[in-house]
This record gives sequence, structure tokens and C-alpha cells, in this order.
Amino acid sequence: MENASFDWFTFVILPFLIFIARITDVSLGTLRIIFVSKGYKIIAPLIGFIEILIWIVAISKIIQNIDNWICYIAYAGGFAVGNYVGMRLEEKLAIGFELVRVITQKDASKLEANLKEQGFGITTIEAQGVSGEVAVIYLIINRKRIKEVIDIIKKYNPNALYTIEDLRFVSKEIFYSTKLKVKRNLFFKRK
Repeated sequence: MENASFDWFTFVILPFLIFIARITDVSLGTLRIIFVSKGYKIIAPLIGFIEILIWIVAISKIIQNIDNWICYIAYAGGFAVGNYVGMRLEEKLAIGFELVRVITQKDASKLEANLKEQGFGITTIEAQGVSGEVAVIYLIINRKRIKEVIDIIKKYNPNALYTIEDLRFVSKEIFYSTKLKVKRNLFFKRK
């Protein structure tokens, strides 16, 4: 009687390696797109090179094992998980700047004062809205501070309308407090 042995490499290790490779290349693809949109001309192509190299290795292993359906599942699963991981990485890196526009119908002086106290440079204008006079507050902030700004808005003016827009390039950061400016500019510079 012939002893049938399970091929661990073909049915476990190879699909696992394809899964990990796919997570890596899709996550890198997400980051590459972000770096391209932000104008990072050196890092984006380097990431693209690594991304496509990993993809070529993964797809070649799929083709070499064309009859192994477990590799297909690993490839598709790695793609799905890679999208999630890429989005999470992008959230954690929080690269770049955002324009926050706050429109408030009630007196915005407490909101303005607190934003300044927290080191945010603000620009305020008086405007006319549908229901009368409004204040419009503009802030250009590092993406890492979005939650902090939203929390301040909700605390001091919970009914304010606010929008957040991605900025491709900012000529300089302006903060109300120069002490905070030194800390904020430690993030890596665009080349």
C-alpha cells in the first residue's frame, strides 16, 4: 500500500506566501497612489518598483501552479486584505495637509479662541448665509490633527457646518503659536 503524503508546500506554504505577497503589494499600491497625488516624485516610483516586483513574483507562482485553486483563494484574499491594510497605513501616516472650513451661525469667538489656544492658525471672515450672517473659519492643518480640530468644533460649536478638503501642496504652515510650529515641522519633507 502506497503511503499518501500531504504536500505542505503546495497546499499551505505557497498559498500563504502568495497571500502575504498580495497584501504587501496592494498596500504598497495604496501608498504609492497617495504619494503620487501628494507630489512625492522620488518615493512614489520606488514604491511602484517594489510593488510590481512583488506582484510579478506572486502571479508567476499562480501560473506555475495553475491547477491549485487554493492559490487563487490566497491571491484574492490577499488583495482584499491588502486594500484594508493599505487604508489603515494611510490613516496612520496621515501624510499631507487639509483645508478645514467651518461655517457657524452663532458667535464663533469661543471656537476661534480655543483653536488659537491649541496652536492653529485661523482665518475668519464674516459672510452672508441663507439665514443671515455667518462666520467662516479657515484652517490649514496637518492631517494628523483632523480629529483634534473636529473635537474642538463639536465642543464649542456643535451645530457648525464643516468641510475638509485635501490639499496637494502648502507653501508653508502657519500656526498661531510659534512654539508649536517647531514640533509640527518635524514630519518628512517633500522632495
